[in-house]
Amino acid sequence: MVNIRMAEVKDLIEMQQCNLWCLPENYQMKYYFYHLLSWPQLLWVAEDHDGRIVGYVLAKMEEDETKPPHGHITSLAVLRTHRKRGIATMLMRRSQVEMEQVFGAEFVSLHVRKSNRAAFHLYNETLRYEINDIERGYYADGEDAYDMRCTFKRNKEVVGDGKMDDGGGVEEISAAVEQISVGKGDA
Repeated sequence: MVNIRMAEVKDLIEMQQCNLWCLPENYQMKYYFYHLLSWPQLLWVAEDHDGRIVGYVLAKMEEDETKPPHGHITSLAVLRTHRKRGIATMLMRRSQVEMEQVFGAEFVSLHVRKSNRAAFHLYNETLRYEINDIERGYYADGEDAYDMRCTFKRNKEVVGDGKMDDGGGVEEISAAVEQISVGKGDA
């Protein structure tokens, strides 16, 4: 079982190490510090029973005031030894809840390599992200990226009594994530 919790300064080195083991794109430590100082509510880690960081999500809010408030997933990584356990999903949902509740985000965006089928499946099938565009040559090696978005509250609809029904909003997702991270739910 893993524990999902908000990242702290003491976690940044392990987050960077997790990134080095998992992803071809790596960031300097100052980039992690910048995210943590600017949007601490959006950085989450997964730790194993020994307290070792086995996954993380690094996210931010976009600062373009000409567009609606929205978040962006900068990096998501889970060690190979801990994949296929729902950890990436829990990390993503936790960060998304905070984007919407704390920052009033209307949607969240991310980029994913066109060749990364596992990540595309997670984002598209599990988390319901949709392709917004294709960014040609986005990555340093020249590979294209899908620019994907997940709109919050898109499932809202008016029900019979005129009230809005969001079909399971952030409160339900938040409660489910909390249950799972403390070992009370299904993994």
